[in-house]
Amino acid sequence: MTTPAVAYKILTGAQWAQWLDQRVFAGSPVDLADGFVHLSAADQVTETANRHFSGQDGLVVVRIDLAALGDAVRWELSRGGARFPHVYAAVPLAVALAHGPLRRDRDGAVILP
Repeated sequence: MTTPAVAYKILTGAQWAQWLDQRVFAGSPVDLADGFVHLSAADQVTETANRHFSGQDGLVVVRIDLAALGDAVRWELSRGGARFPHVYAAVPLAVALAHGPLRRDRDGAVILP
């Protein structure tokens, strides 16, 4: 399996604003409780949004440069046996390659920044 070069983080508007202000993201409450920052591969973002962010407005999707995070990234088994990228470190703003509001196409898939 080829490991993707980028992954995505869905954030509330307040979390994104805090990341911009502090220049580093230590994690959402769930991330902090689990001990790592949860990310999703491109083909996992829509399911993540549906499962964990349903009904929430003002969400932001951030594209993350995984190579820049080096050994802090681990691909680990999660729901249904899928491997998800987890970051075992605070994430500097410099690895955020792109961002945008969470939007969906006509079929309900999240449009990636």
